[in-house]
Amino acid sequence: MQTYPTQITDVIYNASSQSFEALVTVYDAGTSRRYACAIKAPMTMSFETAAKGLQRQAQRQHDGDRGLRSFTGSAMTRPRAGRPAFDPVRWLEGLLKRPDQNAA
Repeated sequence: MQTYPTQITDVIYNASSQSFEALVTVYDAGTSRRYACAIKAPMTMSFETAAKGLQRQAQRQHDGDRGLRSFTGSAMTRPRAGRPAFDPVRWLEGLLKRPDQNAA
């Protein structure tokens, strides 16, 4: 199992299921993936031990490509194929040029 840098956020203790739950982000080759993790443990478990367990679970999910996760890719936008970009000013001007239709 390869180890990747991780970040743990939103750690809570769910008393009804007696488990620690968190959102764990795994950084790998310029991308980040988020995994919803939960480990059954008593409330008395130390935060460090719970964090290690959540981290280990995220690493296993990342390596095995299983479990609930979110993928964050690059933020580049791609142009729409065959369609120009929407220009609201031009669209409104086109509406005003129609003599057969009146705006309400």
